[in-house]
Amino acid sequence: MTDATAAIEARGLGKRYGHRWALTDCTLTVPAGHVVGLVGPNGAGKTTLISLATGMLAPTTGTVEVLGARPTSGPRQLARVGYVAQETPTYAGLSVADHLRLGAHLNPRWDAGLARRRIEQLGMDLKQKAGNLSGGQRAQLALTLALAKRPELLILDEPIASLDPLARREFLQVLMDATAEQEFSVVMSSHQVADLERVGDYLIVLIDSRVQVAGEVDHLVATHHLLTGPRRDRAGLPANQQVITDSHTGRQSTFLVRSDEPIIDPAWTVSPVSLEDIVLGYMGHSSARSADIKMLGARR
Repeated sequence: MTDATAAIEARGLGKRYGHRWALTDCTLTVPAGHVVGLVGPNGAGKTTLISLATGMLAPTTGTVEVLGARPTSGPRQLARVGYVAQETPTYAGLSVADHLRLGAHLNPRWDAGLARRRIEQLGMDLKQKAGNLSGGQRAQLALTLALAKRPELLILDEPIASLDPLARREFLQVLMDATAEQEFSVVMSSHQVADLERVGDYLIVLIDSRVQVAGEVDHLVATHHLLTGPRRDRAGLPANQQVITDSHTGRQSTFLVRSDEPIIDPAWTVSPVSLEDIVLGYMGHSSARSADIKMLGARR
């Protein structure tokens, strides 16, 4: 796979439109050699970050590097990165074959054989206009164009958000096959955590431009636990158990905690968690923290 250079490295990155900041003080490292899921609520800055990483936007503050270079450093850099946007853009008036010819014209590392094989495997008619394709077929065509660039990094921004479950599954299967065959890094932004859990091996949760948690999926799942037991304040938990979220009834407490050490307190029932539990936990943690800050501000 790719070397140790980060796929994306952002430092103090920000983008402002007039008086509104779409991304502020974003600092994160997206490791190379992984299929990375980028998750966060609407407004977290995911799409803006991706637009900056692909060179479609220029930063207002800070820096961003992709595979160790500026996104707009030249044609060679652009050729190293494949990109599929949420709307999976294709040209309605052009045929599938026209798209392949255009891809060959625009990309110096174009793999015509790969593109043809993908189209044949998908059962697409080369003569059919893109405007007559289904949403799933357009997404597959856009993915094929990105893969045939032979990228070192493939960036996907919600590419399957509007697809039905079958089309989504087919898209992800093609993606998994391609990553196994071509060995490139992937950064995929999505609200569908189950999809990311299926194809990804690394997760980044981005909220309010800041990384809330990042790590290999297997490690994150292994080190997060759901504790249920007699009511207890979070201050009573050991220091090595980081509380992500908590909820309470009159007699019972439930905590989502992160700990590298085993939970040995017999008072707790310890349950495993899914990746979705972890993502929702960090989102809830951030929302609760924001509410506390607003309340403190109101009191002052």
